[in-house]
Formats: sequence, structure tokens, C-alpha cells
Amino acid sequence: MRLYKLTSGVLLEREGNYFLGPELDWDDLLGREHLGQLLLTESAHWTSITEEEAGKVMEDGLLAPMGNQEIWAAGVTYYRSRTARMEESQDAGGADFYDKVYMADRPELFFKATASRVSPPGGIVNIRKDSTWDVPEPELALLISPSGKVQGFTIGNDMSSRSIEGENPLYLPQAKVYQGCAAIGPCILVQEEPLEDSTKISLEIYRDGKMEASGLTTLEQMKRKPQELADWLFRANTFPIGCFLMTGTGIVPDDFTLEEGDQVLISIAGIGTLMNRVGKI
Repeated sequence: MRLYKLTSGVLLEREGNYFLGPELDWDDLLGREHLGQLLLTESAHWTSITEEEAGKVMEDGLLAPMGNQEIWAAGVTYYRSRTARMEESQDAGGADFYDKVYMADRPELFFKATASRVSPPGGIVNIRKDSTWDVPEPELALLISPSGKVQGFTIGNDMSSRSIEGENPLYLPQAKVYQGCAAIGPCILVQEEPLEDSTKISLEIYRDGKMEASGLTTLEQMKRKPQELADWLFRANTFPIGCFLMTGTGIVPDDFTLEEGDQVLISIAGIGTLMNRVGKI
């Protein structure tokens, strides 16, 4: 089932049927265990609407499907990401670190965004004025319960300043964490079963109506499994209202940097498409 956060209320799609519900406390909602069962119970009292009506409701605007949950991220989980990070940090002498992380048991995990820094579907994600090389990173994002169990999936855009991170790996927080540095949506695919390894992730970037860059990968290319990453995140850490974890990218556009006004579309089979425009801050 897919859960959408509307500007007023919620929308649940289940097996081609649509149910319109009231505004919910998303801290409480995503802080529950067994979210899928809870939604099945609650949606029995919601209003059934047609697919056409659901489309019109979503056209009125979607919000990022979250409350005040933190968003974390994992790095160097795809071989392609490992290679790109080694290339960008070569001059700074940090290339070997990324190779070691890719091969290590312990993954790279870092804080990405608070809710106030997250852009909604259709909203503006930012590049930094003090950066010269910026890319979106299309990622599968996990919804993790307070007990550390993966119970949903969404699309994440981990905006990244490669020029700042490449200058020195210690600048990672500045390259990753700033206003408008992330987007998630358009919904949460609520299910406890893992996605198929063949699940496709695609990226398209448009400038003035023309495609400037694109890429495609599958979850099969990801070295670490989602629950494995969640287990590492929950070592010596607690998340009383749950959290989100972006799982890394296997798509890194070569010889490309974002510009203000670009349009970024990230699609994951079974979840949908997350679209954002690019601003500058």
C-alpha cells in the first residue's frame, strides 16, 4: 500500500483502491510498530474515492511523507559511488578512504537532514552558492520503526556538493547538510518485505525542457542490504518516532553539474516518481 501526505489529510492507495483520511500526527504514525496493520485498520473508516478523484487530490499538492523524523544516509554502498568518490577526492589524498569503506564491515553512515531542511515533492531542492560541482543522488530511502525494523520505502534525493566534499572528506557535513539539501516522496510504500533486487532506480535531469543527464541502476548493484544498514544505524542510537535512512546511490552523472532552474526526476519501480526543481542558496 502507498501512503501520501496531503496538504490537508492523507491518501492511501491499496490494490488499486483509494481512501481519503483525516490529518494525522505523523510523529505518532511513523513512530508505531506494524504500520501496515495500523493503516489497514484505520482506513476502514476513511472515505473511498475514485482513481480520478485521487489524482485531483494529489494535484493540489503533496507534502514530504514525514513528521519530525531525522533523515540519515549511507555512503559508498554501490561500486559506482565508490569509484566516483575516489575520483573526486584524489587530489585531496582521501581516495583510499572510500575504497576502505566499501570493503569494510562497518558502513559509512551520516546525518543528512532535519524535517525543516527537507523539500516536498514538486518543491525546491538547493545547490550551494559556494560550490562549483553539484549533483542529485537518487536513492532508495527506508522508513525504520523505533525498534529498528524496516517497514516502508520511499524515494530520496540526497543533494550533494561534490566540489566541497572532494576538497576534503572532512567537509562532508557542509557538502551534505544545508537548507533544501534533501527531498523525499512522493509517498511511502508501506511493506515489511524487502524490494526485489531487480527493482529499478532511474534519474532524469532536464534543463529548459531538454534532458541534460540520466542514469539507471537496480538494487542488485547495492552491496549492503537495507536491514543491514538499519541495524548499523541503530547501534548505540535510538529513534523514538522512527527515522528515514537513504541507502546510497548507484547513479553519479559524469561531467555534469546542476544549475538553478533544473528539473530532477527520480523514479523507483513500485513507489513512483519524485520531482523537484533546483534553487540556489
